[in-house]
Amino acid sequence: MKKILLSLAILAAGLYSCSPKIGSIINVSEVERIEKILSADDMRGRALFSPELDKAAEFIAGEFQKSGLKYFGENDSYLHSFSMIQTTPTAISGSLDKEALSLSNVIINSTSASLTANSLANYEVVKVGKDANFNQLATPAFRSKKNMLVLIDPSHATSYARLTRNAGRAKFPSEYSQIFILTENLDPKAIDLKVTNNVKEQKLQNVVGVIPGKSLKDEYVVFGGHYDHIGIGKSDANNDSIYNGANDNAAGTTAVMMLGKYFNSLKDNERTLIFVAFTAEESGGFGATYFSEQLDPDKVVAMFNIEMIGTESKWGTNSAYITGFEKSSMGEILQKNLTGSKFHFEPDPYPKQNLFYRSDNRTLAALGVPAHTVSTAKMEEAPNNEPNYHQASDEIGTLDMVNMTEVIKAIALSSKTIISGEDTPTRVEKLD
Repeated sequence: MKKILLSLAILAAGLYSCSPKIGSIINVSEVERIEKILSADDMRGRALFSPELDKAAEFIAGEFQKSGLKYFGENDSYLHSFSMIQTTPTAISGSLDKEALSLSNVIINSTSASLTANSLANYEVVKVGKDANFNQLATPAFRSKKNMLVLIDPSHATSYARLTRNAGRAKFPSEYSQIFILTENLDPKAIDLKVTNNVKEQKLQNVVGVIPGKSLKDEYVVFGGHYDHIGIGKSDANNDSIYNGANDNAAGTTAVMMLGKYFNSLKDNERTLIFVAFTAEESGGFGATYFSEQLDPDKVVAMFNIEMIGTESKWGTNSAYITGFEKSSMGEILQKNLTGSKFHFEPDPYPKQNLFYRSDNRTLAALGVPAHTVSTAKMEEAPNNEPNYHQASDEIGTLDMVNMTEVIKAIALSSKTIISGEDTPTRVEKLD
């Protein structure tokens, strides 16, 4: 046993000694420089579809270029644009049996300019009765890839009204539509519905850079984090209405940029490394979803999603946790590679929060990829929480830049045997 521990200690020491450049590249000064720019007031919270979000994307792309990263695939830019569709109903008319249908009792989730429903047979019908669980039955319909008709008893009127916000959000173009009707008639015999929508197409963009691999160039390791936040909100006691998102998630984005610069300085990766700044995490993970469709998930051997690493974890400094730790062997590999160092990774201590499926690792994890989030965010009740989360007070002054730098270094060092091809994490069980 002593020989094994000694060997692991030597391995960890070797990882550090073989990386003399890490302190000159991943250091507090450089980490703080990037964090300051991304979370500055002039970024105005990096809201979806805002000029400031585009400004942040251009900055990230510029840093990728300075670091010498390559474009992904056949792309001729670091910026990967995709379209989102936002619709607003302008006219709804028709009937459910003899009951009149209108804007007052119908909500449409669709990306089409017009919609006609004249046969119940064309829709999967979901009935939300008085005693039914609204969130289990109605809410999942928004993510469905099929035509659905959701009939909701008026006792759920308050919850039903909240669906308007979801329906009005931008979404990927889809051939399918979901119809929500507030009605006492849960067993209709016929429907005759006509809808006219105002359609607005809007563009979003991920920022993607690559370091091509060598002997294992067709195997990918992804380092990602979202760069969007929630923009301008309600003013706080200091009359501050800019939600800077310093920890959420300028911190994670900074880590992705620093890791790209560091690994490209080494140029010793056997597997191809992909660095992604995702858009639209705060609005449903659309950026990560789009990215997951651009590559074969079977070729992705690991994903590091970096989210909110700017504060101390529940264990203090030099520590972070890995969501879904038990779902693959990736966490054990990272722990092994840090043996003998001052830093330690722990399993997610907040299983009730279901964090594994709440960030940009979700889409690849659902496809079987060992895609895990690294975070230090405290997710318990106050005072063991993140008091600045989604607040105007989430500013760089609340972050521990020294510890954040150590987290980034730990990710770099602990991933070495994965990017070299020496270790391959076991796969995550796919979701149906």
